[in-house]
Amino acid sequence: MSDIDFIKSIQISEFSSTPKYLQLADAVIEGVRKNQLKQGDILPSINEVSVYFDISRDTVEKGYRHLKSLDIISSTPGKGYFVAKSDVVSKQKIALFLNKLSAHKKIIYDAFARELGDEASLDLFVYNSDISHLRSLLLNLTKQYDHYVVFPHFKEGSDQAPEVLGLIPIDKLMLLGKLIDGLEGSFDAVYENYEKDIYEALEKMLSPLSQYRTLKLVFPDHSDYPKAIIKGFYRFCQQYAFDHLLVGDISAETLKKGECYIMLAEDDLVQLLEKTIAKDYQIGKDVGVISYNETPLKKFILNGIATISTDFELMGKYAAQIIKHQKKEQKETPFYVNIRPSL
Repeated sequence: MSDIDFIKSIQISEFSSTPKYLQLADAVIEGVRKNQLKQGDILPSINEVSVYFDISRDTVEKGYRHLKSLDIISSTPGKGYFVAKSDVVSKQKIALFLNKLSAHKKIIYDAFARELGDEASLDLFVYNSDISHLRSLLLNLTKQYDHYVVFPHFKEGSDQAPEVLGLIPIDKLMLLGKLIDGLEGSFDAVYENYEKDIYEALEKMLSPLSQYRTLKLVFPDHSDYPKAIIKGFYRFCQQYAFDHLLVGDISAETLKKGECYIMLAEDDLVQLLEKTIAKDYQIGKDVGVISYNETPLKKFILNGIATISTDFELMGKYAAQIIKHQKKEQKETPFYVNIRPSL
């Protein structure tokens, strides 16, 4: 295959969040693996690749440097870059679809990528909890993958989820975070049991919660949080006779002593803390605060924010292990409670 023919065989997606230099490097690795490129073959020049794909020379150079670090290509001054070896181990190709970027998704992504190591090539896509955008991404993929890993959280159109996810071969699908009703066939999943998790977590907090007369779940309007959280919250409050309320907009909330807030969104948590400080209320005495999803800083903020949280690192690790060991498995992640002075 000539270097020009090889350029034409490379597919770099504008929709992927995977850096273009890695997409380029992965294309070269795949070319060597498929014997399209042989040891000693000259690669297209940095300038040729840059012009053909309308990407910067720095991006191409970074991709080639990455390949050199893996000893897959080498270079000779005045001659350019060439394939240094032909015995490239085949990697699994994985597409990961995040509904949004967040600190928690980064923990999952890092654990997933770390556990996979060099055994897989990972392309990242972000669809902003928009099911139409996810559909468009799936329909416009430039290559096929061995596994499609999806966080199926949608602000609207959840009823369309089985149809959209049906665009993926069911035996190659893995769901992360939650299960979706209506999918036919056997697929992998690493998920949270949202209704059970919040119910059992609040049970473990029953003693400190008993000092508050009202529990309020702040569930932002038009969010992509699973409604099963509300069901678990209501069930707990009814079981243990707590006055309870669902709050859709924390900015409109008037704080009163004797109430405990369960916060899902980080931005809402900041607003609640600001309101509490402005009223000169003492957190953990006048007003209780429980935050959904643990982060390292929460153990230090205001002497410690109580949290209920799944193990995000373990979620990413479980997902990678299922793929590596070629299991067919649906695995529930553990949920933890951290009781701290904010409660």
